[in-house]
Amino acid sequence: MSVLPAKPSGKAIVSSSFPIAGEAAKTVRETLATVEATPEGLTEAEAGLRLGRFGLNEATGEKRNPILFRFFRAFHDSFIYLLLVLAGISCITDVWIPWRKGHDTDPSETLIILGMVLLSGLLRFFQEYRSGKAAQALKAMVRSTATVLRRSAEGAEPEQREIPIREIVPGDIVLLSSGDIVPADLKPIESRDLFVSQASLTGEALPVEKRDITAAQHADPKHQGAQPTADLLNAPNLCFMGTNVVSGTAQAVVVATGPRTYFGSLAQKITERRGKTSFDRGVESVSRLLIRFMLVMVSAVFLINGIDKGDWLQAFLFATAVAVGLTPGMLPMIVSVNLAKGALSLAKDKVIVKYLNAIQNFGAMDVLCTDKTGTLTQDRIILENHVDADGNEDESVLRMAWLNSRFESGLKNLIDEAVIRFAEARVDQAKYPKYTKVDELPFDFVRRRLSIVVSGEDGHQSLICKGAVEEILAVVSQVATGGAGETAAPLDEDRRRRIVELVHRYQSDGFQVLAVAYRKVEASEAKHRYTVEDEKDLTLKGLLTFLDPPKETAAPAIRALRETGVAVKILTGDNEIVTAKVCREVNLDPGTPLLGGEIETMSDAELSARAETTTVFAKLNPMQKSRVLKSLRAAGHTVGFLGDGINDAPALHDADVGISVDSGTDIAKESAEVILLEKNLLVLHKGVLEGRRTFGNIIKYLNMTASSNFGNVFSVLIASTFIPFLPMLPLHLLILNLLYDFSQTTLPWDRVDEEFIKKPRKWDAKNIGRFMVCLGPTSSIFDIATFALMWFVFAANSPDRQALFQSGWFLESLLSQTLVVYMLRTRKIPFLQSTPTLPVLLMTGLVMLFGLYIPFSFLGHIVGLEPLPLTYFPWLVGILLCYCLVTQFAKQQYIRLFGRWF
Repeated sequence: MSVLPAKPSGKAIVSSSFPIAGEAAKTVRETLATVEATPEGLTEAEAGLRLGRFGLNEATGEKRNPILFRFFRAFHDSFIYLLLVLAGISCITDVWIPWRKGHDTDPSETLIILGMVLLSGLLRFFQEYRSGKAAQALKAMVRSTATVLRRSAEGAEPEQREIPIREIVPGDIVLLSSGDIVPADLKPIESRDLFVSQASLTGEALPVEKRDITAAQHADPKHQGAQPTADLLNAPNLCFMGTNVVSGTAQAVVVATGPRTYFGSLAQKITERRGKTSFDRGVESVSRLLIRFMLVMVSAVFLINGIDKGDWLQAFLFATAVAVGLTPGMLPMIVSVNLAKGALSLAKDKVIVKYLNAIQNFGAMDVLCTDKTGTLTQDRIILENHVDADGNEDESVLRMAWLNSRFESGLKNLIDEAVIRFAEARVDQAKYPKYTKVDELPFDFVRRRLSIVVSGEDGHQSLICKGAVEEILAVVSQVATGGAGETAAPLDEDRRRRIVELVHRYQSDGFQVLAVAYRKVEASEAKHRYTVEDEKDLTLKGLLTFLDPPKETAAPAIRALRETGVAVKILTGDNEIVTAKVCREVNLDPGTPLLGGEIETMSDAELSARAETTTVFAKLNPMQKSRVLKSLRAAGHTVGFLGDGINDAPALHDADVGISVDSGTDIAKESAEVILLEKNLLVLHKGVLEGRRTFGNIIKYLNMTASSNFGNVFSVLIASTFIPFLPMLPLHLLILNLLYDFSQTTLPWDRVDEEFIKKPRKWDAKNIGRFMVCLGPTSSIFDIATFALMWFVFAANSPDRQALFQSGWFLESLLSQTLVVYMLRTRKIPFLQSTPTLPVLLMTGLVMLFGLYIPFSFLGHIVGLEPLPLTYFPWLVGILLCYCLVTQFAKQQYIRLFGRWF
């Protein structure tokens, strides 16, 4: 009876228990029995059956939505839904009802609204489609095949086969070598010097050794009964899909594939529905506000006109026009144009935006969570110090370390590369004595040291050993005291204590410390083959300290982010001491780090309180990173997350704006909304400022339009109460609204006050509503003045003179609404302290000229307007000048009372 688990489906995949977890404590024989495999590999027939049973070895997170789905998603917007409702009402009142009655139809209003909707959606779709294509092109190339042992039939000899990674199944025997991507969750059967980089999963910069733990137990009696670490990713006898082999070789059995792997569980996480971001919540709150205002004002207009005029159908048509006029109809298009322009600007700064809404979230971000490696640091190990046992710099220590690293066979690890790079840059190799390699004792998990035996020009042999301090001290009996000389002193307890204290000081500063020791081999003991037993009675030469150094750009970038209101928090799987050291070097106060183990014991409320005041979160697993982000968002923060590894995928998915880099893993780029072409916080800072500029121009339009439209409707309510005819026809309101909206189409190219972009900005429905109520009625004062002017001065006070009245108010309303673009686009004094850009000046100027022309044109005659006497225009200029002065005064009082503008 088979013990293999059935093909998983749905929720089971997301479980925190992975098939590989149960194999950590088992022997290789037990694991082979569990997956029904042998060291000779599967037969082709059995592999085919298992492929059908378990499915392809693919992570579900890499699937992309169909293009049709992405097209309709571009129209998923609260304002667009509102416009579609208004278009439906307009279609009924202007097309369907007149058609049923045999009257002329007027679909212009419906078509204009639908045109706005279509243009907005298409702009958003094409920009996101283009960004998506660019993001796909940036995906890192990965090895697409793996080497496995397969048999043609039962009893046949196993053969090495190169097969696509997607066709690997549980029970396959995989052959690994330097440079390979681990294609599934594996357990080594046998290995030689296998080192695997798990940086994409854990954030740890250094590779770790992987081997069958039972082999280590048999090799060294002190490990008898040892169990693998409780931390799954640190288990020395497990290899995980998505990591890569740095050096060595191995033969391993596949335990899990596809979504049942650790990698697959993270990929599954990003396919879950993304929660509402700051942008989504903001748009919804503003939509609700505008709908409430519209319902109240439109109902009032309908009832007042119906009761006063007695024509309920005309009142309904007029109320519908007021609803259209009150709604910022161009908002979806203005938002899309602003976001598209922002995306193009960011692309020039090496930032690709996959989803346009992320730009506003960029600007609203007040907390940036980021990994340490590659963001604050250079993502490469460097040798920092080479000192003797007393902590004094000693070049002979460097020379011995260089010999050890230079003659090591196989692919050099990061430590060896750092030693060689440092020595070759600092020391003239010609000054070093010439040596030849005699033998090598490779590094292993038990000894944690590596020895090289070399022969000098004089024929004398030396054994040079480099490794972990504790393991080196275990085979040392003396300490070098004469620098480059040969003087040595016994390693007594006092010297050992001082050496250990020195090591601890370096470690507390975030350094990784290795020791170097040696032994001169007597001529009588010289040989060609050495064993581990020869690592004895060594002389400690000194210590090497290593560090992943901070980037030169990290400190100024963190300072710039802090000055613009963005707090930086470090979320890493790395050691807290090393992380704190790096933070201090980039002028980021690490405070008291919060560790992943502590987070596991905290409630959501406790974590939320600690997350507010904590800067460094260390030793985190992927789900703990995600939990920290959720606690910050629950506290009202707009949170960005910068990550590039497999372990970052859940956090990227759960952030308001997920940010990855082009060199990141596929799953990280799939989860992210923004991709940086350069892993640099300064580039990200530019994105934050561009996001705020983009949002600034969006909120300008919304505040201007909402307050101006509210003022118009307020004026309509007053006029409808006292005037025996409609103060403006529905068609006039539509034209007025359309021209006003066109005057603002160039706002995406306008300047934004520097004061605005210095702080994070979010949608604030409360402030928008307050802005409408406080600034909107300002225009009503001058609308009423215009009513009085037309009624008493120009005698437009009867139904047969209503065209003149409507023409006078049409011009005053259009010009005052257009002038408000200059008045409300900035908190400063227009033109004197803040000047709009040329596109804004040209567009508003053209709209005002066209508006002045309409009453005198054939178009004016068609829509029911008539030419105004020349004596009207001095009055108009006076009203507009007074309007500008009063608006500026009202603006200053608003800022004084509420302490803010937009």
